Amino acid sequence: MNYRHGYHAGNFADVLKHLVLVELLRLLTGKDKKLFVLDTHAGAGGYDLAGGLAARTGEAEGGIARLMAMPRAGMPGAVVRYLAAVAAYDRKFGPAGGALRRYPGSPRLVRAALRPGDRFVACELHPAEALSLKREFAGDRAVEVRQADGYHALKALLPPVERRGLVLIDPPFEAVDEFVTLGRAVKQALRRFATGCYAVWYPIKDEDAVAGFSAGLAGLKAVTLELRLPPSSDGRLAACGLAVINPPWKFEEAMAEALPWVGAALGARPAMATVPASGS
Repeated sequence: MNYRHGYHAGNFADVLKHLVLVELLRLLTGKDKKLFVLDTHAGAGGYDLAGGLAARTGEAEGGIARLMAMPRAGMPGAVVRYLAAVAAYDRKFGPAGGALRRYPGSPRLVRAALRPGDRFVACELHPAEALSLKREFAGDRAVEVRQADGYHALKALLPPVERRGLVLIDPPFEAVDEFVTLGRAVKQALRRFATGCYAVWYPIKDEDAVAGFSAGLAGLKAVTLELRLPPSSDGRLAACGLAVINPPWKFEEAMAEALPWVGAALGARPAMATVPASGS
């Protein structure tokens, strides 16, 4: 209950997670059918990069700020769309110009992609984060904010009545057994909603734990995306991954173009890999 995502807003892990999220939303909303979106660990909704928690760490400088400063010529389409979504959120707070001031968390990116008739539930357990999230969407009837355990929400809200859904699972990884809890939650969710699209974020610190989690994806239609930066001297997280289960058509093709480019832009070694999970 101590985790505050504001310290890490716009960092390399957000770049990976939100690039994938924006592309998934684009592809899933391309069909003329209602979509349900669940964000199990939603955070505060939006973040002030110029002050508050983000300014203390400056992690956005090595992530979104670096990408926003790059020329758009030759940039993969998925990256252009992601940066456009970030810029659109920033413009809500005044005319564009200069450094990026505000960064959208996953709830804001989801909200921007929703169509009339789509449904979105954002869950956040941390009291201060949940309050910020509620303020972020005050008066917005298209977003249901719950101060709730996201893992419990998987049981309560799946399967959705829409029968089409995107579930983002982005735990804070405060508990030492988080990978075990996460793997169990994913399996239970799939039993309830086998055809849903799931995007599951995880840090890469303990390679054995990551391998165990990845082994649990065997037999699923899934793709694992990982970004590994050079180790930091201060011990900050430098590698993370995202497992996408039941990805929509053309998603892997878009990531195969975008992720190596992003990896190279952020200084990853190796750049960025798209690795189909066993049995996919």
